[in-house]
Amino acid sequence: MTSGEFDLISRYFAPLASPGKPAYGLTDDAAVLTPPAGCDLIFTKDALVAGVHFFADDPADKIARKALRVNLSDLAAMGAVPLGYLLALALPRGMKDIEPWISEFCRGLGQDQAEFGWSLFGGDTVSTDGPLMISVTAIGSVVRGQALRRSGARAGDDIYVSGTLGDAALGLKRLMGEIDTADEAGKALENRYYLPQPRLALGHNLAGIATAVIDISDGLAGDIRHLCDLSGLGAEIKAELIPLSAGAGKLLASFPAYKSLIWTGGDDYELLFTAGRPERQNIARLMQEFGFPVTRIGHMTVQKAIMIADKDGINLLGNSQGFRHF
Repeated sequence: MTSGEFDLISRYFAPLASPGKPAYGLTDDAAVLTPPAGCDLIFTKDALVAGVHFFADDPADKIARKALRVNLSDLAAMGAVPLGYLLALALPRGMKDIEPWISEFCRGLGQDQAEFGWSLFGGDTVSTDGPLMISVTAIGSVVRGQALRRSGARAGDDIYVSGTLGDAALGLKRLMGEIDTADEAGKALENRYYLPQPRLALGHNLAGIATAVIDISDGLAGDIRHLCDLSGLGAEIKAELIPLSAGAGKLLASFPAYKSLIWTGGDDYELLFTAGRPERQNIARLMQEFGFPVTRIGHMTVQKAIMIADKDGINLLGNSQGFRHF
């Protein structure tokens, strides 16, 4: 590592780390973490690549915040409380204005560290002949034995989603110029693409209530398939029950061809979970407590098929399986 790289670390990244344990101000080769008493540690990693997960010219602070939030969403799906994260940053060779970019990137990191109560534990900064890449390893904790899992759903369990779906996918279409709207509702959809809302408090409170949980990163259609496969079941979802924001509803009224993005678009980072019918009252209480919708959209079935049905009972899913990298 060159002296310039050490200068960047000390100037921009070290202030994001604690001066004492576990990070020691990034002065050592690794962090030293003592797990909270009576807790299991939860680890997750997501990598974001320019041209795949974000536009190369997106604002650096928004790229940073999205990189943290998609990992926080994975912690939420396990019911975990965030502790800290490791960061690997690969910058393209010949990248212009690296220091101002890193300054804005770290400003975004600091903003979400303050909002979600965690800090940088360490990482690495390298150059690459490829595109800009950010990799975050998030570390959280959960009461021992209470981590939420994707498996465990039972036939007849209700299916729920938090928040609203499709906003980020529609916001991306707007950013790509495929949808021409200039109102505030359209800008709100773009903001959902840039800044997902990890449902940490909800995930933390689903222990003992949910039978299976996943965060929706690749679209409702793809992620319900994971729950079904791991539980050996199928699912029946009613399309009219899938919650939409006011902005999404308004946009789809003008651009109905994009309706399938609600269940295939991805980048929602909402929680998708199953729970027994006796838990309906507890889930209604959680919705009131947290102030965002938690909507029952269907149920798990013995028949191993996935249906997103319209009002006439026709399966709208077809061959759609959500976003896939390969």
